[in-house]
Amino acid sequence: MTGTWLGMPPFPEAARKALGDTQLRTNLRKATGTIRGKRAAVVAERADWEALRVAGKEIKDRTLHNLDTYLEQLERNVTAAGGVVHWARDAAEANRIVIDLVRAADADEVVKVKSMATQEIELNEALAEAGIAAYETDLAELIVQLGHDRPSHILVPAIHRNRAEIRDIFLREMPGVTEALTDDPAELAAAARAHLRRKFLTAKVAVSGANFAVADSGTLVVVESEGNGRMCLTLPEVLISVVGIEKLVPTWQDLEVMLQLLPRSSTGERMNPYTSTWTGVTPGDGPREFHLILLDNGRTDALADDIGRQALRCIRCSACLNVCPVYERTGGHAYGSVYPGPIGAILTPQLRGVTADEVSPTLPFASTLCGACYEVCPVLIDIPQALVHLRAKAVDAKRGKPSAERAAMRVAQWFFGSSRRLRVAQRLVATGGRVLSRRGRIGRLPGPLKGWSGARDTATPPRRTFRTWWESR
Repeated sequence: MTGTWLGMPPFPEAARKALGDTQLRTNLRKATGTIRGKRAAVVAERADWEALRVAGKEIKDRTLHNLDTYLEQLERNVTAAGGVVHWARDAAEANRIVIDLVRAADADEVVKVKSMATQEIELNEALAEAGIAAYETDLAELIVQLGHDRPSHILVPAIHRNRAEIRDIFLREMPGVTEALTDDPAELAAAARAHLRRKFLTAKVAVSGANFAVADSGTLVVVESEGNGRMCLTLPEVLISVVGIEKLVPTWQDLEVMLQLLPRSSTGERMNPYTSTWTGVTPGDGPREFHLILLDNGRTDALADDIGRQALRCIRCSACLNVCPVYERTGGHAYGSVYPGPIGAILTPQLRGVTADEVSPTLPFASTLCGACYEVCPVLIDIPQALVHLRAKAVDAKRGKPSAERAAMRVAQWFFGSSRRLRVAQRLVATGGRVLSRRGRIGRLPGPLKGWSGARDTATPPRRTFRTWWESR
């Protein structure tokens, strides 16, 4: 873990801090509630919604089972249309390719379409180290960038910010903005539009991701709501798209299904306001160069896992975040990754490796396993199943290593191994519990017990154990 997410604490610690931020919880509750309501309304319009979900799942599974074939087909068709395909095994290789392409274009800045893949590889930080400025053009991403912040939601990266906070960021960071700016959404959008328009008209290079890539034609697809994507995809001379290898669909007919699932599940719309497609280059129209970087970065490792691979079906709609009771209370930063929420809890540990850092092994436990995420997922990812599977992996990775939990289990084994020792332990617990209790409850405890007792009370142990009660009768 590097750059933006370097030094993030494990989920429990980060979540505990987030729970103390009342404004954050208010912002999240209002935003996720609104999106949930919109999604429910448009989904209810479709009598065939469940059939669409099944179709989406089957399309993605068929693609993943034949991924090598479809990737080669995509490469052939992109190349035939005048594009250039690059293969990147990891983040470092992808960043190096982008930097080399920007330098070859004799540019020192790029404009960007919102892209989870470029956030995942921390492209902006790599470009900055190479002396290249990257300008986010999606409004929410711009807010995050100007605020020197981290994204906290897949669809709405600045969901943790309210209008007043956004106004303060614009006044502090955006050139040309005056104190006359209010927190009216229309005024804030107008200020961002004026700021970005200059970048659109002068940038020689644009960087994008893609929501989908169609193998049988070599076409890439970006869906968005603001029009900034259309500007980035058409005005610059060079277009570089960084795309995860799992984003493929075999045909345009398959794309049709996805374009019915995605907008309803993400923004609660029947269709996206802007759906941009491009195939290679067209002389006299749009960019003169198109480069497609196909990114692995842990995806083939996930693909090898029979249960974990279903995370690669994800179409980044964020529906699971909006219904998750844990996410609504902690926000996205607590997950220590560009992929927050339930999908991040199963995707991040697989891309990074379950034991790669302090954050990844804690993410599969960042869930109540309530199943709400599975109920809304448009491609039927069984997130609770994957969470349990990854929890087992996280535990297995620690076997044989000394830990407080392992020591506690050994002590418990020793007590449970003898009825006499167990009787003594029960008496000690009962006595200690009465000393620590207040009004029949044991509250916050010190030391290793504070993690449990800090969020819940425990009933005072009874004076008599079941064993002594039974013996007395």
